[in-house]
Amino acid sequence: MTTSLRLICAAVVAASALAACGGGGGGGGGSGPVATTPPPATTPPTTTPPTDPNAAPDPDVNTLGDAFATYWNRCETPRTGIDPYTGKAYPDKQGTLRDELTFLRAWSNQYYLWYNEIPTDFKMADFTDPVAYFEKLKTNQEIAPGVPKDRFHFTYDTAEWDKLSTEGIEMGYGVTWSSSGPTAPRTWYATTVEPGSPAALQGLRRGDRLTMVDGVDFVNATDEASVAKINAGLFPAAAGEQHSFTVTRAGIAVPVTLTAQDVKATPVKNVKTFDIAGGRRVGYLTFDNHTAVAERQLIDAFSTLKSQNVNDLVIDMRYNGGGLLYMAAELAYMVAGPNSKGKVFERLQYNGKVQPPAPVLFESTAYGFDAPNKVPSGTALPTLSLPRVTILTTEGTCSASEAVINALRGVDVQVDIVGSQTCGKPYGFTPVPNCGTTYFSIEFAGVNAKGVGDYAQGFAPTCPVADDLTRELGDRNEALLATALKHRETGACPTQPSSMAMSLAQPKVLVRKHVSELKIYGRPR
Repeated sequence: MTTSLRLICAAVVAASALAACGGGGGGGGGSGPVATTPPPATTPPTTTPPTDPNAAPDPDVNTLGDAFATYWNRCETPRTGIDPYTGKAYPDKQGTLRDELTFLRAWSNQYYLWYNEIPTDFKMADFTDPVAYFEKLKTNQEIAPGVPKDRFHFTYDTAEWDKLSTEGIEMGYGVTWSSSGPTAPRTWYATTVEPGSPAALQGLRRGDRLTMVDGVDFVNATDEASVAKINAGLFPAAAGEQHSFTVTRAGIAVPVTLTAQDVKATPVKNVKTFDIAGGRRVGYLTFDNHTAVAERQLIDAFSTLKSQNVNDLVIDMRYNGGGLLYMAAELAYMVAGPNSKGKVFERLQYNGKVQPPAPVLFESTAYGFDAPNKVPSGTALPTLSLPRVTILTTEGTCSASEAVINALRGVDVQVDIVGSQTCGKPYGFTPVPNCGTTYFSIEFAGVNAKGVGDYAQGFAPTCPVADDLTRELGDRNEALLATALKHRETGACPTQPSSMAMSLAQPKVLVRKHVSELKIYGRPR
């Protein structure tokens, strides 16, 4: 099961689901035959009803013991066969719903960062779905009015997570939208279009505004049927689904038909250089996700920039929600160079029950993640050895991407931020698969070499600039990049770009799954 991404008019969708589950009154055909003489009374046999193991009282969490040794992989419906990502038989054993719920409760009690803030106003017997139960196993506290302390608690289908984390594959159209909100009137723009994806092949472009989905007015529709149709089109349930869309571009309506498929993302793009005043050469790249496939691409990108003798760097992570912590450490080392080798990239802080591992360090060699075109473990990393770097950000810059900023500052690399406030996620997970669902529950906070890690409300920009959807990423005149280059030339933040660009660049939220906003530490179980 996956975390719902139905962001449109959630109240309406919930009402629709409730109506669909409701049952009408009794009914049926005529009555059965009527006996003229009542049959003799009989005494029914005494039977013992089957015991429902999930009806038992909740266990005392302090007596549950180790979740992994006792309850892991005991499934109500075990998978059979071979796991394509491990080449081994699935580890599932026959169990019960109560076993799955007990695993989640025991694991949360052991590893959840705020285990002592989990509410106690519910019980296992109230649940028939482990994912619904897991949703309750998090703190209800807030860091500010209306801002939950834990905004990052979610699940993902294990097979889909394996595809995404190992190969960078996700089912969809290959377009990411930014949203002004789920309720009408809605304003959604295309922010990125993955090369070679269905969206790219049908001509969608950055800056296109969504107006119609399967014939429904996307901007203004509010009735249940229309909202359901919009959601079905935006979030296809299976590869091969085909849906029609209309976008506007420069005031002209552009119809497109998109067919959902597995889309393989390229995390690193637009590797190029720009010459600026003072004889400086600035390297540039867009970096969208810290997945395993990014390791080779980052190494190739930094090798290219090193060969072109860059002496400054702009990393565009405006849409990078994070990913693998060791990947973030490799990126930071390639920026900082040998002076950072062996220093703390991030020290993980757990809940007091878990023995913290050794810190994640700035390492000079590749981890060697399992991925297509794998980099051999121990391969020397190229480095630019820079005393400063500029990072382009939006509210979509999260987690492992923020860890890069924090870690570089921890070893005295100057990090200038151009764009908007980052999302604020100094926390991380170790993904835990169980019975076909992978669970993500915050297990640790991270601090840099100086002990700094308090950025739960994000990093503020050095030069505030709104995202400019009128130009492609990597265009020298795009607002964030243009500001970064001018700032490198003059040391000052230039004036804002044109009002037209800013009209498209009001603060928006990226429409993407929680799985895109991660900091993952792979602790052995």
